[in-house]
Amino acid sequence: MDRVGIGFIGCGNISAAYLKAARGFPILDVRGVADLNTAAAEARAAEFGLKAMTVEELLADPSVEIVVNLTIPKAHVEVGLRAVAAGKHVHSEKPLGIATAEAKQLVEAAKARGVRLGAAPDTLFGGAQQTSRKLVDEGAIGTPLGGTAFFMCPGHERWHPNPGFYYLDGGGPMLDMGPYYVTSLVNLLGPVESVAGIATKLRDERLVTSEPLKGTKIPVEVATHVAGTMKFVSGAVVSIAMSFDVPRHQHSPIELYGSEASLLVPDPNHFGGEIMLATASEDWKAVATEHAYADGNYRVIGVADMADAIRNRRPHRASGELAYHVLEVMEAFQRSSDSGRHVTIESRPERPAPLPVGPGIFS
Repeated sequence: MDRVGIGFIGCGNISAAYLKAARGFPILDVRGVADLNTAAAEARAAEFGLKAMTVEELLADPSVEIVVNLTIPKAHVEVGLRAVAAGKHVHSEKPLGIATAEAKQLVEAAKARGVRLGAAPDTLFGGAQQTSRKLVDEGAIGTPLGGTAFFMCPGHERWHPNPGFYYLDGGGPMLDMGPYYVTSLVNLLGPVESVAGIATKLRDERLVTSEPLKGTKIPVEVATHVAGTMKFVSGAVVSIAMSFDVPRHQHSPIELYGSEASLLVPDPNHFGGEIMLATASEDWKAVATEHAYADGNYRVIGVADMADAIRNRRPHRASGELAYHVLEVMEAFQRSSDSGRHVTIESRPERPAPLPVGPGIFS
């Protein structure tokens, strides 16, 4: 097996999930981890038996073919551009950038340098998401007409050890959680044509109740409740709400409505979950998941797909073009709210190729 060397920049909370999952994909050869905080890199390296490096050392290492960028959202483009300039392929945590203007620079730089660009979320590879895609593609719901997508909670200051960045420029529920939902919907229905939205902010500051910053107040710079409608090129119309202001709710994560049936799609922040289907004459019934990657946290599978695509000279699925489109859609909610108008989405990515039914394919 011709393994692909990868290196991680950013050793925060999410890096542990990536590094643990990487052990299950033999095609990935983790060469090292780096962080501006040397202690964070050394701690993560010791935890996983890896080499701690400086960012400069990692970017200069010829054995690193893919840089996995797990920095905070405001640094995604800056770090991505450095990796591209070093001739590395890049897979970024979501979102691709905090604005389309800067993300476009990264997309264009990667294209000019001849390297691949990809981004999370890669939960679209999950067995439940892939089986839901298969159901839609095979006409199980008929012609897709509409749907709903909801993520609503009281806020991340209840559990995150350092939640401040969720409420600063580049944060908020749409940029934080929206990528999972919008990416899932684009995978299921194809690209978005236009957006209408309203964005609001409940408070100017939030009280942290998690340790170690319990009792601290943090400023809020961004909208914390975003709702609106997406019209897809296919004609389907989906209502969406992303919020850090809702105590509790009973909405399903994603529901799709077709001319023949309705489909409940599991939480797109996870790889598994129960799929449900109902018609006008038959009540909800569970649908068996037919695809792999539904029984755990595979939060590095997008990198494995990119590695496999590099070796087999094919397009990778969690592409920069897809991530840019998702970012454009998310940004459009605030633009629509500010202008009081519908916003036309300019980008038109291809739907990522579906995974085959059966066992996992990324070795």
